[in-house]
Amino acid sequence: MWRSLSSVALIFVSALVMQGAQSDAVSKAAGVKVDNSKGDYILQPQDLIRVLVFQEDDLKSEVRISQECSVKLPLVETVDLTGKTARQAEEYIRDLYARDFLVKPQVQLSVLEYAPRQVSVFGAVLTPGVVIFQQEQGLNLLQAISRAGSFNRLANTKSVTLKRMKPDGTSDTYIIDVDDLVKGTTNNQWPLEPGDVIYVKEKIL
Repeated sequence: MWRSLSSVALIFVSALVMQGAQSDAVSKAAGVKVDNSKGDYILQPQDLIRVLVFQEDDLKSEVRISQECSVKLPLVETVDLTGKTARQAEEYIRDLYARDFLVKPQVQLSVLEYAPRQVSVFGAVLTPGVVIFQQEQGLNLLQAISRAGSFNRLANTKSVTLKRMKPDGTSDTYIIDVDDLVKGTTNNQWPLEPGDVIYVKEKIL
């Protein structure tokens, strides 16, 4: 009996997995990007998002977030998404629709396209300037320096400055020994955030 129950359970799980795979395949075939973003991703200006309201096709929207970090949606008009994660935005939009328009709406928000991110690399590198990267790929300190042409012969690799702005307008500054990163003596690879500024000092001769 237990063997029979196990077989039934296995068949049921396999069917669910196959159904999920077929759903992804259908979405891709239709030209829709399957969103695998984490719910804790903070939405950024120029991200392209899709908002669906269950059984309310007229409310479907695909909109790009403005520089002010807001979007315009049917009925609720301008929605401020500043500092909100994808899941927080989903809940916020659901509450807006529930407040005046719909009864227990079911809202789904997906990120269809991430806006390009950029950091700046200055100082003792071969090609200082802006480095652009995609959210899906990420970028760490060593990769950014590499894309800026790597260190020049005067670079002080033991004292690289990373400046990061905070939401309240203040900033944090870190002094990083890149030699430790190269040697693998630290687990912190310094993943970068949009707007980070890296400055490579020169050696004191």
